[in-house]
Amino acid sequence: MAELRGTPRAPGTRRVALVVSRYHELITGKLLDGARRACREHGVADGAVDVLWTPGAFELPVAAEAAAASGRYGAIVALGCVIRGETPHFEYVAGEAARGLGNVALAHRVAVGFGVLTVESQEQAQARAGGAAGNKGYEAAEAALATADLLAQLPRAAR
Repeated sequence: MAELRGTPRAPGTRRVALVVSRYHELITGKLLDGARRACREHGVADGAVDVLWTPGAFELPVAAEAAAASGRYGAIVALGCVIRGETPHFEYVAGEAARGLGNVALAHRVAVGFGVLTVESQEQAQARAGGAAGNKGYEAAEAALATADLLAQLPRAAR
């Protein structure tokens, strides 16, 4: 029985799309820095990385869908930040972003890294965007690259 493991490396000759929410840009900018660093450290040239900005986290799935449908990208990384407030808005935005991004990955059989922070406070967001809890943008890009590598090892009919 074969055992396949993806390693976080450049997904062949295809590009990487970093889809980033402008809402909470002080946080998402740090996530973007982390994702770019992960791409560089794992062999993806800066010129093979496209950054697509959306107004907010809710819009990440539609931009990721368009990127996936283009066939240009071996990996897509969604970066956003949703901070809980006093209304149920948090649940709707975070839930729909997660569901939509998962649907993109399954529909197109493309690696989609989930770098959308869902936090209680600005302090928690800062900790996860390069602070004490690391950089979740870096981690999402690394996971997407490893998944892209794994998918590339599978027979075409399985993808």
